[in-house]
Amino acid sequence: MANYTVADIQALRERTGAGMLDVKKALDEADGNIDAAVDILRVKGLKGVTKREGRSASEGLVVTAIEDVDGGQVGTLLELNSETDFVAKNDRFIALADAVLAAVVAAGADSAEKALAAPIHGTTVQEFVDTNAGVLGEKIVLRRVARIEAPVVKDYLHRTNKDLPAQVGVLVGADQNAADVARDVAMHIAAYSPTYLGRDDVPADVVANERRVAEETAKAEGKPEGALPKIVDGRMNGFYKENVLVEQAYAKDPKSSVGAIIKGTGGAVTAFARFRVGA
Repeated sequence: MANYTVADIQALRERTGAGMLDVKKALDEADGNIDAAVDILRVKGLKGVTKREGRSASEGLVVTAIEDVDGGQVGTLLELNSETDFVAKNDRFIALADAVLAAVVAAGADSAEKALAAPIHGTTVQEFVDTNAGVLGEKIVLRRVARIEAPVVKDYLHRTNKDLPAQVGVLVGADQNAADVARDVAMHIAAYSPTYLGRDDVPADVVANERRVAEETAKAEGKPEGALPKIVDGRMNGFYKENVLVEQAYAKDPKSSVGAIIKGTGGAVTAFARFRVGA
């Protein structure tokens, strides 16, 4: 029988995030040597990458980084997914996310595709993630990346569960005048999840479809033909107030819109990105 204890099993689980059965098998094969067991988990894990491809990775975390550049700042937001929340809160997974973020920032990547091709420790981010997935024993996915450049960039990370890493992340780009409200706006975005910055950012096909639905709904409700234009416009205004950042009621002062708060600074918010893990 292999020479290891319950404490060794727990230590290896905490170190790798691997499942109980996998850890015990690795310790048996390594005759109780924890370092050798880690290598065994890596090898077996890498062999299992293909098997894990069809599995769902909807847990995980979001991380951000903001750097000073000529003329302003650049913010990067990244979502890294795992299969279980057990792995999501594992120190190795969190360290993996930080390492990947650093590589993505260094490469200036603004998409998951570019991020996965970025160099890290003599390999690519994709291969680095796969290697760590092998040790962790789960499918790990770099799902998406956002990059915002502006005179000022602010971030906000929110934990939906105090026992887990941040699962909602926001970046906001603003000019200098709006710098003082940018983080509050980021917190608002985390809570109210707008889709667009302004009306002009809503794609024409989305507007057309919303108008069509509003008109068909009004007709189905038996509204008079002559009243349809005003009814449709009213419902479109409701759509904008729900989905457009500057038209939403401000979280800290619902009597004002986000746009009014920003306008009051004499400045502007120029861009934002919001990720919620798995959404």
